Amino acid sequence: MTKKLRYQYNGNLTKVVAGVLMIAAGLSSCSKFTELTPKNQLADNTVFKDSAQVELALNGVYNAAAIGSYNDSYTAARGYPFGAASIEQGEMRGEDMINLEGFYEITYKSQYSTTSANNVNMWVNLYALINQANTFIEGAQAAATTGIISSGKALQLESEARFLRALAHHELLIHFCRPYASKNGGEVGIPYRTIAMNSVSKIDEALKVGRGTVAEAYTQLLADLDFAEANLSGTTKFGYNHATKGAVIALKMRIKLHKGDYAGVIAEGTKLGTAAAGTSFNSPVNGYTLASSPDEPFTKNDKNSESVFSIANSALANGDTNGALPSMFLPSTSGGRGLVATSPNLYNAAFWAEDDLRRSLLQIKQTTTKDGKPVDNYYFSYKYRDGLNKSDWAPIIRYAEVLLNAAEAYARTGNTAQAFALYNAVRNRSLPATSPNRITTPPADMMLAILNERRVEFAGEGRRWPDIHRLALDPVYSAKGIPAKVLKSDLKTDGSDYNVVTRPVVKASYNAISYTDFRFIWPIPSTETASNPNLKQNPEY
Repeated sequence: MTKKLRYQYNGNLTKVVAGVLMIAAGLSSCSKFTELTPKNQLADNTVFKDSAQVELALNGVYNAAAIGSYNDSYTAARGYPFGAASIEQGEMRGEDMINLEGFYEITYKSQYSTTSANNVNMWVNLYALINQANTFIEGAQAAATTGIISSGKALQLESEARFLRALAHHELLIHFCRPYASKNGGEVGIPYRTIAMNSVSKIDEALKVGRGTVAEAYTQLLADLDFAEANLSGTTKFGYNHATKGAVIALKMRIKLHKGDYAGVIAEGTKLGTAAAGTSFNSPVNGYTLASSPDEPFTKNDKNSESVFSIANSALANGDTNGALPSMFLPSTSGGRGLVATSPNLYNAAFWAEDDLRRSLLQIKQTTTKDGKPVDNYYFSYKYRDGLNKSDWAPIIRYAEVLLNAAEAYARTGNTAQAFALYNAVRNRSLPATSPNRITTPPADMMLAILNERRVEFAGEGRRWPDIHRLALDPVYSAKGIPAKVLKSDLKTDGSDYNVVTRPVVKASYNAISYTDFRFIWPIPSTETASNPNLKQNPEY
């Protein structure tokens, strides 16, 4: 195992590369970084002694959030932890998209084990990102101490890294732990890493840390975000592919919603303009507002008013066949692989209006024939469409989520009027001005309407599983576990299952899995539990 932290750089993308950065415990998957060509690397004692290189190194932490690696292959970009593969995990663990091929079969059917690829690589790459963030934080602090960068610059850079650290830890919580609602956060959590494991002594120190509780992890990640909010401004020279004050506040809203702290969600949302009167909303921080068209955050994914934080992608960054969003989502007739389709049961749902622009702008139908007969005629998400250059950015937080998070919090605390205004702002954006489906009075079940709107608005963005997870113990709105799922064999190949007039319901032949079933949460990789005696495995794995 290499003991020397190094930075590999290529143009304006710098990636922290060292074996000790690749795993939570620091004791496996190290070999691939032991033989590196010196000409394209900078040792840590060089990076943090030059102000320009310090800032450049932060780009490497962002890059780690996008690309990751797959099964010990640094060159096999799979879109972990916040690229294509991880977004698909959020969809495939739910029921609103259908697995068509074998690529996501294990996730779709909850057949994962302690060695299955997707859950293992999510764990490994999330902790790799966390460790890179920690390494950067320590380096930036040291650079400020020695006067290489100013204390103010160090606080700003550290805040961006803390944002990514919090985002990564929360992703671990929603896949590997029970929700906060269970035992009020008293369930077993995940190790919250705040030190860089870049030496044998630090690895030994990390091995002493157990999983703690879910509540303890939430306390730590909110502390990270409070620090970041205090030290970030509402502007950045990079755009929304870097953390800003607004992105931090929006993430705090999401996390407090998962925590069930609805007053906290409202308080954070007020900073972003969600308490305003009227029917349109604008954030005083960073200037967020809903885009005029529901497809604009995707067709103009690098420049629009709605995106709060996204992961930048290009043909050079996360453009691998298994790492690019259009490869995962587009049908084969449009340059994709046809791996997952929109479920007819979402497409036909009564809560999704037939004239909703999200049908015509953000869904695409594959129409193919074989021997003169229709085959594989399904609807696919059209949010990611650059199959050639693979430049689609991964949406992590949009202002639409800010509004719907606040709407839910208001609905749960009795302010139906404000909840309805926020909900209607998102919904009406996708309805023609003369649509008979526009409404002027709150639905009888405002909460259910908001939750259903989330399913339509965020379809294909990986948000379905987080909602299933956080609502698992809700007395009224819980899915009561992993919902039953439609299989490819349940579908007619001619596309007739998709019909917004008759709205047929396709029987889901893959049975639901109860919340109490051990499969509701993922197992920790066996390599990690074997390396760390304090890392307790999830029950029954």
